[in-house]
Amino acid sequence: MRILYVFIALSILACPVAVRGDRLSKDEHRAYQTIIPMSPYDYCEKLASDEFAGRLTGDKGYTAAAKWAASKFKDWGLKSMDGEPGFLQPFPSPYTIVDEAEMTLLLPRGEMKLKAPVDFMPLLFAASGDVTAGVVFAGWGISAPALGYDDYAGIDPAGKFVLCFRGTPDNENVAFEEYDQHRTRMRTAKDKGALGIVYIYDKPNAHPNGDWIEGFMPAMIGENVADSLFAEKGLTCAAIKKSLGESKKPASFPLGPSVQYRVVSRHFPDGVGYNIVGIVDGSDPKLKNECVVIGAHFDHCGSHMGMTFPGANDNASGSAVAMEIAKAFASLETKPKRSIVFALLGGEEQGLIGANYLAEHFPARFTKIAGMFNFDMVGEGDGASCGYTSEPPELLEALKAADAHVSTLKRTWEIKHVGVRSSDFAPFFLKGAPCVACFSNGPHLAYHETGDTIYRINPDILADVARLGFLASCRWANRP
Repeated sequence: MRILYVFIALSILACPVAVRGDRLSKDEHRAYQTIIPMSPYDYCEKLASDEFAGRLTGDKGYTAAAKWAASKFKDWGLKSMDGEPGFLQPFPSPYTIVDEAEMTLLLPRGEMKLKAPVDFMPLLFAASGDVTAGVVFAGWGISAPALGYDDYAGIDPAGKFVLCFRGTPDNENVAFEEYDQHRTRMRTAKDKGALGIVYIYDKPNAHPNGDWIEGFMPAMIGENVADSLFAEKGLTCAAIKKSLGESKKPASFPLGPSVQYRVVSRHFPDGVGYNIVGIVDGSDPKLKNECVVIGAHFDHCGSHMGMTFPGANDNASGSAVAMEIAKAFASLETKPKRSIVFALLGGEEQGLIGANYLAEHFPARFTKIAGMFNFDMVGEGDGASCGYTSEPPELLEALKAADAHVSTLKRTWEIKHVGVRSSDFAPFFLKGAPCVACFSNGPHLAYHETGDTIYRINPDILADVARLGFLASCRWANRP
């Protein structure tokens, strides 16, 4: 396959492509043609390999991967941030490794021993412990008296596990977003005396987004497992969730079964993560002090309980695409008017930590962030799906003009708001930067699972998204 791709690439380089819409300069065309499928695929395969142990920010596997990517930036001739040697921008990143976890439901009909990761998963910031305790169901796990809503009213969670869904009673009310943060929900339960939260998800997955709290043991279970806890009351997850959504009122109650839960974990409060940042200086004497950021989160969920979560699609794919775009920009003989800042960002899985840090500690020489193009989960499917900010309207025009050459854009939508489930463009959006958020159209079937391996990745969609990103960001950086 590699030989075939090389042959095709050489053939393309020998024959100029038909151009629709804006014509490319000879320099842009040559750089565009350097983007071939097996190049980002190789980066993706490397990042998702066992060598980097799932790239959990702060862990040695992530650090090794960051140093490897930094070496590529150096090889391509990118410049590092002022005062940051080796392209690495450090930031505080506490992290936790879960070595062992067991969970058993004590039901009226007997014990139900759960299997990880099929039936349950510890949240990947769970503290060590070995407890048996009762369970209370607390709806969405939200206590928001200021909004006239409290799932904890009428129940006593002290010394018990709190069973709840992820979400809010009113998804249209942005005031609930603060309470839908994992950290808010966990701290609320802890402050009320709970031993841990047990989320109900469609199916369990790896999840490191939260803070380690001494003595607190959060987890998630699948809906089929939760149905066993509700069975004595003649209820199901589906019925309860529907009722909560329709009534928008708390419906909490204690449950008869108990839970045995044992966790052995190691917490590293002094962990250090890294953003990998490389710069291509602009060519215009005035506009080079403005920049366009091209970013992707570099991290994933790590290795826990003898399982590695490779994160090939999420988000070795986006990092590989950003790296391929960086290589193409570095090859330009005439650089764009504005500078380009390439940022492979850590800590996204733990809550956009690296992106927030970069946004607050941006290179001082740049007077304006003129745009942010972000790539997240772009390795599965046969087309791109991109969000964009509507102002200025020329941003969507740049995206469509780029796609006139690539023909991969299947769907676009306007970014109007960022909530608790946004990607790394969010802190730049909040600072007023025009943003494009690129994904592939999937389906993304192994999200946060051990099956998110290189074998799910389509080399052609990686190349197409890289081509789209290169041309759109190049046009955006070169505008008057």
